[in-house]
Amino acid sequence: MERLAIYPGTFDPFTNGHLDVLERALTIFDKVYIVLAENSKKSSLFTVDERCSMIREITASTSGVSVEVLHGGLLAEYAHSVGATAIVRGLRQVKDFEYEFQLSLLNRHLNPEVTTVFLMPNVKYTYVASSIIREVALLGGDVSKFVHPCVLAMLKKKYEEQNAQ
Repeated sequence: MERLAIYPGTFDPFTNGHLDVLERALTIFDKVYIVLAENSKKSSLFTVDERCSMIREITASTSGVSVEVLHGGLLAEYAHSVGATAIVRGLRQVKDFEYEFQLSLLNRHLNPEVTTVFLMPNVKYTYVASSIIREVALLGGDVSKFVHPCVLAMLKKKYEEQNAQ
């Protein structure tokens, strides 16, 4: 039986930390669905289509990865609909755990067949967050060590467009 997991997030943008967690997940699961979700609490720099495009380019040569969009609905229900038995979540710091623990318990209540698996990225990515990457890039800082070249190019393009307005 194929071991399936979902790896949800806003991924705005997808960082090398996200990629590291994905690669770790692929050592455990046969297939990982990267599920882009809209988060009403977050203001996104990139559209869902732009984020999908970036992630598909980054993972194009990686087998066992599918990039999907959750158009409303509950993550636990989505996991069930694709036959996933796990939700992969990355933990960078202790403070991430409190929020993720609450989500894990709620998802378990909503779908007892799905287990949340917490994975830590390589230590060099523990302080990398998409929001920090966006801010550093906006201010002209070098984020090339923390994102794929296609993400770097899209960050530059996005901020050039905003500055031209």
